[in-house]
Amino acid sequence: MSSPIPLLVHATHEAGLKVGGIGAVLDGLLGARAYNEQVQRTVLVGPMNGGDSVEMERLVHPRNGLTIRYSSLHGVFDGVPTPLRASLQQVEQLFEVALLYGVRHFGAFSHEVLLVDVTNPNRQQVNNFKFFLWQHYGLDCARYETNPEFSHYTTIAPPLFAALKAVGADAGLTPGQKFIMAHEWLGMPVVFAAQMTEPGQWRTVFYAHEMTTARLLIEGHSGHDTRFYNALFKAKEWGLDLESVFGNQDGYFKHAILKQAARCDNIFAVGDLVVEELRFLGGGVGRANIDLVYNGVPASEITVLEKLESKRHLQKYCENLLGYTPDYVFTHVTRLVLSKALWRDLRVMEHLDRHLQQTGKRAVLLVLSTSLPAGRRPEWIHAWEAQYGWPVGHRGDNGDLVDQEVSFFFDGVEPFNRRAQASQAVLINQFGWSRDRCGQRMPAEMEFLDIRKGSDLEFGQSIYEPFGIAQVEPLSFGALCCVSNVCGCVGFVARAAEGVERMPNIVVADYVSLPQGYWLGSPYDALAIDQGVRDWIEQNNSASAARAISERLPQDQAQLEALLAQGQALAQKMSWEVVVTDYMLPGLHKIHGVTSG
Repeated sequence: MSSPIPLLVHATHEAGLKVGGIGAVLDGLLGARAYNEQVQRTVLVGPMNGGDSVEMERLVHPRNGLTIRYSSLHGVFDGVPTPLRASLQQVEQLFEVALLYGVRHFGAFSHEVLLVDVTNPNRQQVNNFKFFLWQHYGLDCARYETNPEFSHYTTIAPPLFAALKAVGADAGLTPGQKFIMAHEWLGMPVVFAAQMTEPGQWRTVFYAHEMTTARLLIEGHSGHDTRFYNALFKAKEWGLDLESVFGNQDGYFKHAILKQAARCDNIFAVGDLVVEELRFLGGGVGRANIDLVYNGVPASEITVLEKLESKRHLQKYCENLLGYTPDYVFTHVTRLVLSKALWRDLRVMEHLDRHLQQTGKRAVLLVLSTSLPAGRRPEWIHAWEAQYGWPVGHRGDNGDLVDQEVSFFFDGVEPFNRRAQASQAVLINQFGWSRDRCGQRMPAEMEFLDIRKGSDLEFGQSIYEPFGIAQVEPLSFGALCCVSNVCGCVGFVARAAEGVERMPNIVVADYVSLPQGYWLGSPYDALAIDQGVRDWIEQNNSASAARAISERLPQDQAQLEALLAQGQALAQKMSWEVVVTDYMLPGLHKIHGVTSG
């Protein structure tokens, strides 16, 4: 076994509070036994917004698992020795910030947390750091400083690094024994602060949970993934980089920071296509060492009877809503954002509806997704349920449907439901999954896990998905998972199962491959792929996905038991313990003890 790593600092915007995908990754990594056996000390560093009452309430809520030892904002000073308190106060006075130091629970383990509030920072310290970024990295901070995100994450970095020193995180350690891992561009300013203050003294890793410029280009054009990846693949043949094909992107500050990832000792990427996207960036990143470090998949064990009980809850809910008990319940649990491509679910459902008619079966697709992460007030939901049958019916003039919910329902769900003969789709645009949050027609015994355990099929056909944990969460519950071929989890499945085609639980929908005879001579030809071309390809290729789903849906309990056993076996091979042992730790040990050049 390789020697332990004395210190690993995680620089991330989710250091104190789980907000989204990176928070889920931190839960998986830092809660894994393999991680804690090999990393002796972990410190998470990131922002704290003292002016946001909701964030501050969530920060100290028992569910967050945070114990505060020192916080000038919370009036907690006695949880640390007097010398440490004095050191932290010196940092606060120098940078004119407020610090929080404590520990957070991640499963059975606890790790240190350092947060900083920069409501009224010392402007001279901020300007000094921005001058350093321009002088040493060519980052034109004056160009980007009107962006609040850029300004915020460059401002928090120097006091966070100073606080690390104040708590003695690296005391007595040599350069090869202490690591800073920057989770996405938001963590990179902490790397810059370390390189400014102690050049050559820290090993650094850029953890790419996505390739931000690729997301921008994919979401910003109607050709989406079909256009972008065909341009990428053809550019690779021609030896061209991203800016040669798509033009200069430096106006996007995240792109400018991303190019500095080459300054790190190693780069981690969560999916095979993220590696390709980073290589496509060209320059130093294109030549850098990039290691695959997939995300992990929850690996749960349930019995067939437990699955069927959860499915009965879902079926009862469908019967209450629609007046019939479906043979199959399909689900999609996701954020309602463009990248999740919810319209592709309905395209597959159009073909599936015909298959269901032929076999005399019926289905319901439950889409649990909302543009309002905090959800609606429960009393509103109950009133809408009584007035017009929410969530089967919706309105766009009373706060029910907002933003992308409007077009998805009126342009997608309603037309589909009018045409379908053997299935219906229901948009549940409410945070939570219980009767008090979702209305009287939801069974009283319903729990959130029921929508995971009881599902027959989970959709996740994104146009951009660096990995896609949510898409394969129901895998160990025996569900089929229909994902697009650009999802990073497909590569992990292929490795774990020795080929996706060997794993019937995963249906891969391909919306990138062009029809035979559609010729691209150069990457610039791919740039002409627009919504019309993509619609044509989606319409054709969604039929293949529907056919595969129809063939694999369980027809009896024996087939269900087989899917459950296969899904649980695959999930075990894709667990966080496997990710840490086989992917992350080898990537860290590559630079463990390496002397800076």
